[in-house]
Amino acid sequence: MRFKNLSVGTRRSVSADEEFVPVPMRIAGAWSWRILVLAGAIALIIYLVIQLRLVVVPLLVAVLLAALLVPFVQFVRRHGWPKWLGVAVAELGLIGIVTGLVYLIVTQILRGFPELSDRSISFFEDVKQLLLTSPLHLTEDQLAEYLKQTWASIQKDSGWLLSGALQFGSSFGHLLAGILLTLFATLFLLIDGDKIWAWIVGLFPKKARAAVNGAGKAGWVTLSDFVRVQIFVAFIDALGIGLGAWILGLIFGGFPLVVPIAIAVFLGSFIPVVGAVLTGAIAVFVALVYLGPWQALIMLGIVLLVQQIEGHVLQPLVMGNAVKVHPLAVVLAVAAGGFLAGISGALFAVPLVATLNAMIGYTARRRWETEPDPSLEDVLRDK
Repeated sequence: MRFKNLSVGTRRSVSADEEFVPVPMRIAGAWSWRILVLAGAIALIIYLVIQLRLVVVPLLVAVLLAALLVPFVQFVRRHGWPKWLGVAVAELGLIGIVTGLVYLIVTQILRGFPELSDRSISFFEDVKQLLLTSPLHLTEDQLAEYLKQTWASIQKDSGWLLSGALQFGSSFGHLLAGILLTLFATLFLLIDGDKIWAWIVGLFPKKARAAVNGAGKAGWVTLSDFVRVQIFVAFIDALGIGLGAWILGLIFGGFPLVVPIAIAVFLGSFIPVVGAVLTGAIAVFVALVYLGPWQALIMLGIVLLVQQIEGHVLQPLVMGNAVKVHPLAVVLAVAAGGFLAGISGALFAVPLVATLNAMIGYTARRRWETEPDPSLEDVLRDK
């Protein structure tokens, strides 16, 4: 065993083998095994989340809903309402709004779908005849083969969407159980959210509780801001595209399914990038089938205009201040979430990244040392 000088007055033991290993290589090796352990832990967590998705997804939805409703409950309590009344109004209001949206979608689709279906069949036949009589000299067999290949490609590329839909409930029983679990979890988060968080913080060592508590609250503030801002952005998207479809219908003699399209845009906007593209494509398709190609181009222009306003005005000015995540990170997070967990992964990717970004930033700056939390005394008390 030999000793190697590290600094003045400091020595450590060095084995014979270490003398022949360059210092950069030893540092890289030390970092590598730590990174591998961390990656393995993350992979295990992701695996468990995917396996328990029927429980995890409703719980995550409940956290998002609680982040939206907790400020309302706190607001009404500051104005003299009892806590139970604020929680009841928030929960029942949420159920009423969701039920109303579902009712509008179902009634409007039942009213407009038969005519849209007939026009879709007629449009397909017109396009088919146009291709058969075009200079391309296509035959019936060639068209059938092209359609078969296109459908196979759509099924292959949209497999993650179908798997994501199955993750929300492969049967009506799973879907109903998920909805009930979401409602119950939201209710308990509104009632005992502070106690639940105190219990979680109490699981950590006493010296680490201040950092955990502060990081969690920083992440919660970011998550609350994200939910409120995302609802605002989604509302602007739905209003812009829905209003454009309604005006287009007034000019050219009717546009079916305006309300369902607007609601689909609103819901789809919660999945960044992917949701806006898919819901906008639905609006353009309806305009193409029902009104014609020129009206579809106008509808496409409306969709692109709304998306440009969102991407260059709302996202930088509003969403950027709330989330503080680079757009490239948003795209990569949505892609990774969709690949790992389908629709649910794409939905929760951005709020998860934004929350982790706030928590890591808080911990890296050691803000709990300069901004102590007075409410932490109860948590720090021995259980």
